[in-house]
Amino acid sequence: MSASAIFILDLKGKVLISRNYMGNVDMNEIDHFMSVMQKMEEDADTSPLVTHGSSHFLWIKHRNLYLVAMTKKNANAALVFSFLYKIVEVFKEYFKELEEESIRDNFVTVYELMDEIMDFGFPQTTDSKILQEYITQQGHKLDVGAPRPPATVTNAVSWRSEGVKYRKNEVFMDVIESVNLMVSASGSVLRSEIVGSIKLKVVLSGMPELRLGLNDKVLFEITGREKSKTVELEDVKFHQCVRLSRFENDRTISFIPPDGESELMSYRLNTTVKPLIWIESVIEKFSHSRVEIKVKAKSQFKSRSTANNVAIMVPVPSDADSPKFKTSTGSCKYLPEKGVVQWNIKSFPGGKEYMMRAHFGLPSVESEELEGKRPITVDFEIPYFTVSGIQVRYLKIIEKSGYQALPWVRYITQSGDYQLRTN
Repeated sequence: MSASAIFILDLKGKVLISRNYMGNVDMNEIDHFMSVMQKMEEDADTSPLVTHGSSHFLWIKHRNLYLVAMTKKNANAALVFSFLYKIVEVFKEYFKELEEESIRDNFVTVYELMDEIMDFGFPQTTDSKILQEYITQQGHKLDVGAPRPPATVTNAVSWRSEGVKYRKNEVFMDVIESVNLMVSASGSVLRSEIVGSIKLKVVLSGMPELRLGLNDKVLFEITGREKSKTVELEDVKFHQCVRLSRFENDRTISFIPPDGESELMSYRLNTTVKPLIWIESVIEKFSHSRVEIKVKAKSQFKSRSTANNVAIMVPVPSDADSPKFKTSTGSCKYLPEKGVVQWNIKSFPGGKEYMMRAHFGLPSVESEELEGKRPITVDFEIPYFTVSGIQVRYLKIIEKSGYQALPWVRYITQSGDYQLRTN
């Protein structure tokens, strides 16, 4: 990667804190960063890479801060940016929010963290759980009798400490899928995708190895089981604990997990999703003095599943008043600050259809004609259900002491960006 130095600046370009890792750059070069940035902004040509002479500045902005990596070499830009975002993540774990004030209030801790997460321009330990074992906001936790950091830092498994012990060994796995959907006013699906993640809560002693089996299309083709129901995962991203070489060779997801909570993997499926909750709406206007909105909501999944905490947001004209509602189930409330009626249905079983009517007065005549047609949006969560059909076929837990451990798997489908346009 070879980042020679890292700087954290305020919005005016003043250096709050910096660290020279390689000693091969003039730290005063950072003074040119802001002037080059301002010139680029004037030319409407902002770039994440700024060059002055032989110095290259790779930067990101977070709240009221610039985080800047400086290098004179042909560095791996993707790795540098990934590292800058990782710094933000670590600092947020420590200070709840990363902003100018939290840097000023925690100079000692920030310096210690900057020393540990990079060494001679190369990233080292960036896992906040491990860092918190020996860098605390009260300064070093290590006493004179233990001058070395935990073995984890020099260990191949840098994300898990040795000697973890629990009386009851369990793994909780959540397979969570978010549905992003946009439906046109004529009822055709304009955009649909599933964004999934597998989250872990690990309560296991020792250094266990876990092996996860999914109904992965590529794996089933390799093993000659094409007829089984499979999913074709795209854009798969793994936690650093997963052995990528094993996955690339034979699609085995094998890993020593971090202790506690973590995201094991994320994936995406570009697939046409049948809208899980279908909405139809009709708006009737009466001589510009009142408006009536009729909404029909239909759940298009099997009756054995139930959507929980459904919230249907129906846009209304900005000058509407005197709301009256009638629903076949659930409750309605008018949220004038958002310009919507929110229809809440606590429990919406599959294969059901419900109706809502809203009646409003319209004091002004013209304004609503100028407004753009905003879509109806829907929030929901369906437990014990995945829209993609992904399945955990097995989760094996292997640990040298041979203890028995229970794996628990839960499936959840929820709304992401879920919009239905109206006429």
